[in-house]
Amino acid sequence: MGSKAESMISDSIRSFVDRRATLAADVIERDDEIDRLELEIDDLCYEILALEQPVACDLRILATALKIVKDLERIGDIAVNIAERVLELTQEPELKRLIDLQMMADAAQKILKESLDAFVDSDADLAEKIIFNDKLVDAMYEQVFRTMLTYMLEDPRSISRALKLIFIAKHLERVGDHSANIAEMVVFLVRGQDIRHKAHLV
Repeated sequence: MGSKAESMISDSIRSFVDRRATLAADVIERDDEIDRLELEIDDLCYEILALEQPVACDLRILATALKIVKDLERIGDIAVNIAERVLELTQEPELKRLIDLQMMADAAQKILKESLDAFVDSDADLAEKIIFNDKLVDAMYEQVFRTMLTYMLEDPRSISRALKLIFIAKHLERVGDHSANIAEMVVFLVRGQDIRHKAHLV
């Protein structure tokens, strides 16, 4: 499921960069598979909980899986949202290519991949690095937003296209958030330590 979600994000970004409507449409069609896997994994986890009554480490594995599949399903939805904006953008002239947005896309894909690697390898140290790097993706979003605002103020004809690019940037920022959620669950899995909302409690 993680591999499929990662592939959908990668292809949605490629469809945006290359302005490929057919690839964007393909991403949208693949969302049903992610939804099916979410239900399958949920059913398996609940079945194990009911029949095996796991404790300690085994229980943490199940709790982590149940949380992570929700984030992966949302990442699949985000890929669809990006693809839908791409379909709209390909009907309009291209706005000036944004280096900041491409850098943000690369960063979001990187921490998504790393969050899945951290889960597979039970790597809590990598997970903590991902949580920090999510803040960098947030900062990149703010930069893209400011750039798009400038475009809209300078040329009102660009408003429709600039808003769609802001939406894409916001979706990428959410990929970072969901990746950080996965990383937090990896820390819980490995150390038994719940660090969610920790920043709000300090």
